[in-house]
Amino acid sequence: MPLGEGAAADRGLDARAGTDDGRPGQPVRADGAVRPDPVRRSSARGVAVKRVTRSVLVTVSRPTYQARMLPGFLIVGAARCGTTSMFRALSQHPAVFTAMRQKEVHYFDNKYDRGPAWYQSHFPLAARARVAARAAGAAPVAFESGPYYMFHPHAADRIRRDLPGVKLLVMLRDPVERARSAHSYSVNLGYETEPFERALELEASRLEGETERMVADPSYASQSHRHHSYRVRGQYAEQLEHLERIFGRERIHVLDSDDFFADPEPAYDSVLEFLGLPHRGYPAFGRHNARPRSPMAPTVRAALEEHYRPYDERLVSWLGREPSWRR
Repeated sequence: MPLGEGAAADRGLDARAGTDDGRPGQPVRADGAVRPDPVRRSSARGVAVKRVTRSVLVTVSRPTYQARMLPGFLIVGAARCGTTSMFRALSQHPAVFTAMRQKEVHYFDNKYDRGPAWYQSHFPLAARARVAARAAGAAPVAFESGPYYMFHPHAADRIRRDLPGVKLLVMLRDPVERARSAHSYSVNLGYETEPFERALELEASRLEGETERMVADPSYASQSHRHHSYRVRGQYAEQLEHLERIFGRERIHVLDSDDFFADPEPAYDSVLEFLGLPHRGYPAFGRHNARPRSPMAPTVRAALEEHYRPYDERLVSWLGREPSWRR
């Protein structure tokens, strides 16, 4: 089944994510001053309204949290690798249920101090889910997507402790393209002002000591660890090996996002088999959060490809196959 948007759409840089001179993606007047962007302000207002709505719903649901579902599986990463597209595809299955009005709860990374009752309050009532899933002939299963979970130093241990038996989905893409997409996304969110090449130069100094500080102080949330880790988050083998040590290989399913976007049906079938869900037809596949991007400088691409070479070789060993970007 062809996707609603072309598989090549995500191979350039994110539009409205900012310019290569590092300016935020906002309109600029002739005198060089940044003009307020009504689209961005409107979007910010919309996000704020959604956030308040979710907070109210979670508060109202809190007294019944024990009667609510907990996730049976999680999409744990990697960021900028098609997790939103997979989330939306799986959420269309009649036996699959998501957190209230949101893809990411961020409990196991930045909101763990809010406690398990707060987390469980995000999910549907188990009894209602059983009734709704009856037509699918399967037990209902809840999930959420946390693309930062795979990289966060505490998330895996927290997940193991709070969700025994949970299964993990991981999506990967060419780490060079992932790094560029992550940079554009950070610019778009206002966390980055440097152009891509300069941001790569600064990455090591920005991240120096941040992981250690997070490990020492679980309440510490590092902006650079989350938003400036362009190169290191593409070192997939390290993260998969860490997950395997904690969960075991049998509870981890890895998808190549380029394969998924090129031919989504076999990839979707493999996920249903991994999760033990019956096949009830294919969802409306689509490509989400894909934005056009400007070309990457050849020298930057070559340097990144060389950096990732040993990590990709470890990934081949872990997967038992070549990822799409090495074929």
